[in-house]
Amino acid sequence: MKLTAIIKKGEKQYVALCPEVDVVSQGPTIEKAISNLKEAVELHIEVIGLPEGISNEEAVVTSIEVAAIEKTS
Repeated sequence: MKLTAIIKKGEKQYVALCPEVDVVSQGPTIEKAISNLKEAVELHIEVIGLPEGISNEEAVVTSIEVAAIEKTS
């Protein structure tokens, strides 16, 4: 089963999120963060199961850039 992994650089580690099951993990490198996330997701699915509506269809993941708008008071 393919799920999504979103990785961002934190202050000291990389933080990895799997939005389909709402599981987060971290690691000192991108590879370790992904490995830790995979383990956490597998444990989550083993204990809690998959959320309803999760399918085996591959998701399209991309990024977009938007203009920063400063908030005025």
